[in-house]
Amino acid sequence: MLRNRHFFLLDVVGLLLVPFIALALRFEGLSWPAGYLVSAAVFAAVTLPIRLGFAWRAGLYSCMWQHASIVELERILTAAMLAAAANLVVGLALGDWLALTPQRMPYSVLALDALFAVTVLATPRLAVRLLHRRRKRIGERVRTIVVGAGSAGQMIANESVASDRAHFEVVAFVDDDAGKLGKLLNGIRVEGRIDDLPRLIRSLGATEVIIAMPSARGTAVRRVVELAVEAGARTRTVPSLGDLVSGRVEVTALRPVEIQDLLRRAPITTDIAAVRTLAEGKTVLVTGAGGSIGSELCRQIAALRPELLVLLDHSENQVFEIEGELRRRFPTVGLAPVVADIRDERRMRRTFERFRPFAVFHAAAHKHVPLMEENVSEAVTNNVLGTRNVVEAAVEFDVTHLVLISTDKAVRPTSIMGATKRLAELIVRLAAAREKRHFVAVRFGNVLGSRGSVVPTFMAQIERGGPVTVTHPDMRRFFMTIPEAVQLVLQAGALGNGGELFVLDMGDAVKIADLARDLIRLSGLEEGVDIELRYTGIRPGEKLYEEVLFGDEDVRDTAHAKVLRVLADEPDEALRLRIDELVGLATHARVDERVLREALQALVPDFHVPERRPDVLPLRPRTTGEHRTA
Repeated sequence: MLRNRHFFLLDVVGLLLVPFIALALRFEGLSWPAGYLVSAAVFAAVTLPIRLGFAWRAGLYSCMWQHASIVELERILTAAMLAAAANLVVGLALGDWLALTPQRMPYSVLALDALFAVTVLATPRLAVRLLHRRRKRIGERVRTIVVGAGSAGQMIANESVASDRAHFEVVAFVDDDAGKLGKLLNGIRVEGRIDDLPRLIRSLGATEVIIAMPSARGTAVRRVVELAVEAGARTRTVPSLGDLVSGRVEVTALRPVEIQDLLRRAPITTDIAAVRTLAEGKTVLVTGAGGSIGSELCRQIAALRPELLVLLDHSENQVFEIEGELRRRFPTVGLAPVVADIRDERRMRRTFERFRPFAVFHAAAHKHVPLMEENVSEAVTNNVLGTRNVVEAAVEFDVTHLVLISTDKAVRPTSIMGATKRLAELIVRLAAAREKRHFVAVRFGNVLGSRGSVVPTFMAQIERGGPVTVTHPDMRRFFMTIPEAVQLVLQAGALGNGGELFVLDMGDAVKIADLARDLIRLSGLEEGVDIELRYTGIRPGEKLYEEVLFGDEDVRDTAHAKVLRVLADEPDEALRLRIDELVGLATHARVDERVLREALQALVPDFHVPERRPDVLPLRPRTTGEHRTA
């Protein structure tokens, strides 16, 4: 393998010969007029250190030439042009001005000398680069088609030849832009449209498809995956636009297509200036900081440069993990890890008294529906008592902004979890009305990839060989990625004046059975052949269809297209006393959970447990957009 010392020796020999080669061309042979041999020898000896000096200054002896790019070519040309200008002066000085040589070197020889010097410097280096590229092409056998002949596709093509880690060779592009068809990108032809993928995979012998469309909607990604699977090719993708903009990853950080890619929507825009007012230079406290939503809240808030971010969670392991991650990613942000239970009123008061947060994001909650059906007192004490403790401490210690993370299961709840979250919403709204504070609740549906949610559960079942279990073929849920949801939660927090209930536009509901089939397909398996999809029946507390709004709620647009404001009647102050009674019941050592359930139903009149008859389907609720009023 050629090293930079070898290039130095080649440069010495080549640059010494360049003046003689230029003279031979000028006089069309080796018979030169008297004195030119001596002139050429003196010129070569004087200009050699000048050329080597410029080459060294340009970094030509410190580059890894097997990975050379346009930057290294610019280095070669810069060194050669600067040396050519200096050598022109030397050629004139040696002959005309100082008379140190019998003959002045002719201008044509000086011009040829400069051209040949570029050739001497560039040829061995570019040869190493081309040989390395050819060796990679010969050694790698993963023939790949790239979907998307844009800047991301170009970077993937560059990566395929520039990086030792890229174990693939791009053999074609496909793109639905008619203006790109038949054109070359990095020397690789755009062979057809996306619909041509199956034919091209077979004809070109490709075994992999890379989706280079970071801003593509989920429907487009799904279409590519289905066409690739049809032809027997695996799929990978570049990161989404949100990940790229956040700086978490590079375009070339390829990964397998995941379920969130198939559900990807248009990128969410954020009024970052408004959101920044919640955190920049201030103290912010996040409860449930180690959970799925809480940890992402911490990441996005840390990026807003708060003076201090308080990480509060009942799990010491989760606090330890998120604190470690944030210290690595945001070394200048002050962090305060707090292991505490929100049900402990005195501990909450001491925490708020110590840190005096400007804004609080309350994400701590019990969230698993079937589990809470069997642990009613736990659901009440955590989701209701815990929220009351956080809100009261926030009031006492002058918190300006408080945002409660709520759920679509609080709408016409059929579960203990949903009913307790509904009461948590009311606690926040009561405090906002009484204290005139910027306290709000944000309601949204399921988030992809959260702990214990459907996607990780399905993936674990697939890894075990199945079956993949779905409760009902018509079960539908709203889904959003965790970063998307948190981005909108922050936006809602900035929009709130106090007492509002915000609802996030979750898009269209997704059939859980379709989600399961997508995950089976993405795992390279076939339903009914490699793995079974089995229906198990609706579990206690579950609905077939989730809703994010009540039918009679007055919903208004906000300054953000994805955040809606619900205008509901102000809660009755007497409700606070009844909530206190419920909490008293839940904390009683000998509480009968049937009594507790009845008390919940009395507080939340539309809380009911549906008959478990999965063959009888309720009417599908109206979509979010249908609830909007002028």
